[in-house]
Amino acid sequence: MNRNIVILAGLLAALPAVAQIIPGGRGGRGPAGGNSAAFPQRTVADPGVLERGKALYGVQCNFCHGSDARGGEGGPNLLRSRLVLEDKNGELIGPLVLKGRPDLGMPAFANMKAAQLSDLATFIHAFPVDNRDPSRFPPPSILAGDARAGETYFRAKCGSCHSVSGDLKGIGARITDPRTLQNTFVMPGSVRGASVPALNVPPTSVTVTLAGGRKAEGRVIRIDDFIVTLIDNEGTRQTFRRNGDNPKVELHDPLKPHRDLLGTYTDKDIHNVTAYLVTVK
Repeated sequence: MNRNIVILAGLLAALPAVAQIIPGGRGGRGPAGGNSAAFPQRTVADPGVLERGKALYGVQCNFCHGSDARGGEGGPNLLRSRLVLEDKNGELIGPLVLKGRPDLGMPAFANMKAAQLSDLATFIHAFPVDNRDPSRFPPPSILAGDARAGETYFRAKCGSCHSVSGDLKGIGARITDPRTLQNTFVMPGSVRGASVPALNVPPTSVTVTLAGGRKAEGRVIRIDDFIVTLIDNEGTRQTFRRNGDNPKVELHDPLKPHRDLLGTYTDKDIHNVTAYLVTVK
């Protein structure tokens, strides 16, 4: 079963990158010419643990963080994350996965168990730091689902916002590569290129309510725990410092319904919907 296309719309999307590139990696010299001692030394994991972790990563994390955990699909590079480097058995990764960071586009995966979080962390830690390893998720045929079941799922979960006779009319002909089609419906806007038709997705906006009630509204440029930057309707760029809930910040994400589904999809659901959408010509 292909696990190459699916999700965590941001496992650790909120994690700061390591302040500087740390030289070296396990099993050899890194890009800066350092040695392997610069990275945590991990013991060889049990194959069963790695297999369970791989399955979890494929369904929950791969979509944003890539098959080699180096990001590039909207999520950050996990191997250059200080939190991942300092984590041992999921004790740091786990709480963030459970709670998510909705303000930065990462959904909560509150149903994951402690053992699953440990397996997931073990799999992430098993990635070589000093070379790429895309072969972990070899890409078999992606059309492995049941189109009829996919249509049923689509009508139940997607039909309130989308229609194959309306905004998605001819989607299977407009996006001819099944893998690209799957990425596009899982999280619109994450896939770009000449092969992907332009999607009419409004930008994420924010409302900042200052002391005294004055509000600033506009398109989000940057948001984290410390600042929020926006461009208002007049094209003026504004930046506000954040101290907890002061000022009040309300994020308006047009893709929230898609993000809400990220924690509920199964691998089977995604393949079924893909099998259905390719038939919509």
